[in-house]
Amino acid sequence: MDGLRRLWRRLAAYTAHDDPMASAANWIALVVAWNQPFYPLYLWGAVGTDKIAPSFLTFFSTPFFLAVPAVAKRHPLAARVMLALTGVANGIVSTKAFGVGSGVEIFLLPCALIGAALFRPSERAIGLVVIALSAAAHFIPARFFGEPLAGYTAADNSAMIGVNAVSAATLTVFIGLLLSGALANSEQRGGQAPRRK
Repeated sequence: MDGLRRLWRRLAAYTAHDDPMASAANWIALVVAWNQPFYPLYLWGAVGTDKIAPSFLTFFSTPFFLAVPAVAKRHPLAARVMLALTGVANGIVSTKAFGVGSGVEIFLLPCALIGAALFRPSERAIGLVVIALSAAAHFIPARFFGEPLAGYTAADNSAMIGVNAVSAATLTVFIGLLLSGALANSEQRGGQAPRRK
C-alpha cells in the first residue's frame, strides 16, 4: 500500500502544473500512456492472439505521451499541441495497422475535443488547426492505408468497432471531466495562464 501511495505522489508531482490547462493535458497524456499496454489485451479478447501483433505499433506513441508533462514544465502550450498531434499521429498509424473497417479512427474524436477545449480563446487558431488535422486524418481515403496488417474478418472488425467505441467514449468522458475542472480553475484565475517567472 505504501508503494502505491509513493507512486501516486510521484505521478501527482509529475503532472502538477500552475496552468490548469497544462495540468489537464498532463493527466490525459499519462492516462492514455497507461492504457496503451492494455490495448493488445482488449484485442486478444476480441479477435484472438494471432491477430494482435499490429497493436504493438501503437507503442511508438507511448514515449511521446509520457513526455508531455516534462515538456509542459518549460512550454505548456507546446505540451498541449504535442498531446494533440501525438493523438492524431497515433490514430493514423492505428488505422493503417487495423484497417478502416476496425473503427479505430474514432479515437480522432477525442483529439478534436482537445483542439476544441484545451486551448484558450487567445490560442483559438492553434485549436482550430488541431481540429482540422483530426478531421483531415478521418477523411484520408481508405486506399491510402491499403490492407490492414493482419487478416481481419468482418466479425473481427465488428468486435474491434465495439472495443474502440467503448474505449474512445470512455476517453472522451474523462477528457470532458478534466477540462470542466480546468475551466473552473481557469475562471478562478481570471481566464489567464499563470505568468512564467
